[in-house]
Amino acid sequence: MVAKNHFYHIAFAMLLCMAFLAFQVTCRTLQDASMILRKDFKENVNYIEACNNAANKPYKRGINQFAPRNRFKGHMCSSIIRITTFKFENVTATPSTVDCRQKGAVTPIKDQGQCGCCWAFSAVAATEGIHALSAGKLISLSEQELVDCDTKAVANNPVSEAIDASGSDFQFYKSGVFTGSCGTELDHGVTAVGYGVSDDGTEYWLVKNSWGTEWGEEGYIRMQRGVDSEEALCGIAVQASYPSA
Repeated sequence: MVAKNHFYHIAFAMLLCMAFLAFQVTCRTLQDASMILRKDFKENVNYIEACNNAANKPYKRGINQFAPRNRFKGHMCSSIIRITTFKFENVTATPSTVDCRQKGAVTPIKDQGQCGCCWAFSAVAATEGIHALSAGKLISLSEQELVDCDTKAVANNPVSEAIDASGSDFQFYKSGVFTGSCGTELDHGVTAVGYGVSDDGTEYWLVKNSWGTEWGEEGYIRMQRGVDSEEALCGIAVQASYPSA
């Protein structure tokens, strides 16, 4: 009996030691993670300030929800499916500026959070706009249900677009007409809801994003249009689509 009790005491002591070691490892892991977050945040703040001070750009970068990170997480689409092209033929003359928000065809900015389903937000936003313009009633549709189960086009209705949103310039966009560097590796879905010309004469697309109102111009970004490239800025001209009313 004495030997048995002695064994239990030894086993209990070993469990306590293992628990203490696990606690130390967890604490070190949390401390390391906190240090990485602080490091990323500091580097991103320095990057934003340096770019805003050095570059004579028509747009500004700012601190937002991405500042503590060194890359996008959960905001980029897992894949973008290549689709067939279309030609919009219902408009012969387009106005100089368009803003579908003024037509009552754009719902408030949403935040996709950690869901990598930007395609759903983009497609739903375009569908909401089409329904509002055709039925006269703006209804906010469910992206979750969907997850579960060019200029002439935008002049008539919102258009779902795929873009390359992986660059730091795009990530930290705050205001103005975005002319930053970005590729054409399509990884994010947005919605073009209008276009116009800035005070300095820069032509732009008015684009609705799904990263919440703290990002960009209350959730929107004005992206330079008329770029001398077949894909346009950030590949916005590569995959455009819209639902039929």
